[in-house]
Amino acid sequence: MTNYMKLIVLGLITFLALIAANFARDLAYLVNALTIALAAGVAFIWVLRQTDEPTPQVDLSGEYMDGVIRAGAIATALWGVVGFLVGTFIAFQLAFPWLNFEFLQGIGNFGRLRPLHTSAVVFAFGGNALICTSFYVVQRTSAARLWGGNLAWFVFWGYQLFIVLAATGYLFGATQSKEYAEPEWYADLWLTVIWLSYLAVFLGTIAKRREPHIYVANWFYMSFIITVAMLHVVNNLSIPVSIFGSKSVQVFSGVQDAMTQWWYGHNAVGFFLTAGFLGMMYYFVPKQAERPVYSYKLSIIHFWALIFIYIWAGPHHLHYTALPDWASTLGMVFSIVLWMPSWGGMINGLMTLSGAWDKLRTDPIIRMMVISIGFYGMSTFEGPMMSIRAVNSLSHYTDWTIGHVHSGALGWNGMITFGALYFMVPRLWNREGLYSLRLVSWHFWLATIGIILYAASMWVSGIMEGLMWREVDANGFLVNSFADVVAAKFPMNVVRGLGGVLFLAGGIVMCYNLYMTIRRSPAVEATNSAVPAE
Repeated sequence: MTNYMKLIVLGLITFLALIAANFARDLAYLVNALTIALAAGVAFIWVLRQTDEPTPQVDLSGEYMDGVIRAGAIATALWGVVGFLVGTFIAFQLAFPWLNFEFLQGIGNFGRLRPLHTSAVVFAFGGNALICTSFYVVQRTSAARLWGGNLAWFVFWGYQLFIVLAATGYLFGATQSKEYAEPEWYADLWLTVIWLSYLAVFLGTIAKRREPHIYVANWFYMSFIITVAMLHVVNNLSIPVSIFGSKSVQVFSGVQDAMTQWWYGHNAVGFFLTAGFLGMMYYFVPKQAERPVYSYKLSIIHFWALIFIYIWAGPHHLHYTALPDWASTLGMVFSIVLWMPSWGGMINGLMTLSGAWDKLRTDPIIRMMVISIGFYGMSTFEGPMMSIRAVNSLSHYTDWTIGHVHSGALGWNGMITFGALYFMVPRLWNREGLYSLRLVSWHFWLATIGIILYAASMWVSGIMEGLMWREVDANGFLVNSFADVVAAKFPMNVVRGLGGVLFLAGGIVMCYNLYMTIRRSPAVEATNSAVPAE
């Protein structure tokens, strides 16, 4: 490491130490201060151990950089269980309010745990899944080692630090109260550094590829990384209250802030939870099915149509608000049009199994991938339908929206991630196969039944909720009080919690299966050459 690089790292450590010193004045931020101080200490030790030997400019190993992907696969599985556990607990909190424990400044209540669950599932579980699978896919489709040397490790560990900073902030009340964007300015700034490093690793690997063609999965991953960077920076523009303050004020206000937030929020779904995971689908489904993509031309049309249309759909979240009608109508129209490329991608994924449908009977991994594509198709039909103003007047603010979100998040994102982990882990650790395909089958049924119980109960609850809210008597007065609606939802809330228990049980079964797979003796001597692209 050069002296110049050491100076940059030491400067960053000093900056983090100053923030930690400021946070230590406030008990609510003590955990964040300790986290930052510990990370700074580890970084300082790492700097002292570096030498001034020049970094080789040529990759002499001839192997893929899979160590960081192994770490990412483990983090994905573990963060997934944490997110599912918190989600299941808060589901039962809604059914049994006495579970809202008020201790340690209220960190056990629903208001603190709900954003923790959301971020744990979306950013910790989903984000690690996207980072590790994108590193896996880009190397094998480019026939090149990850660019940047240990920069990929910096991305991985830096992202874990962001997760811890965000999570501890939620528990102690450090939030800017923006959906999917709750972390305060210091965590947002750190994530920006990590995300730009991630973009550099990915694009650098593409640039030095040995394959002339850029496979379509890499286009989806690339669009996800670039767009999320833009969304994150714009939506989180804020001014700290003091130079090293722990709170900030937003640059946007009022309806402009709402518009910016849902431009970000819906496209976090569109690019983080859709485009990135479609990159996963376009690589792992053909590999597991041992069939080529059904239509490569359709995949290109799917890509360009999706990224152009999705970016305009956010205003449909703001029907019947201060947002001008033309803006919410624009969001509604683009949401409806979005149904076509989404279903084009679903059809392309399902038809990839042409000539291999018999694998559904014997291979629970491909079964898991296929049902994830089915949930993708269902969610991308339901979403545009719910964006229609007349439907939205019934569904908005109800549990119907919760059912829609979870059918996509658990059914689409969760299932395709499980399938990708089952595909990657034996190959990453050089094992002959998974420890138990029967356990994969158990995971499949536990997760599927859990999703059905969860989504169906929320659909019933949401429609009932919306109808009860709009019911009036002959004099035009509301018939049902808010307490009446809450009481009527109790059975559905219990069923939702039970669905979460089943989904969580499936995740635990997966972790055990992957752990036992890793513990098995290696199959053969590793020959992970980067010359042939998969």
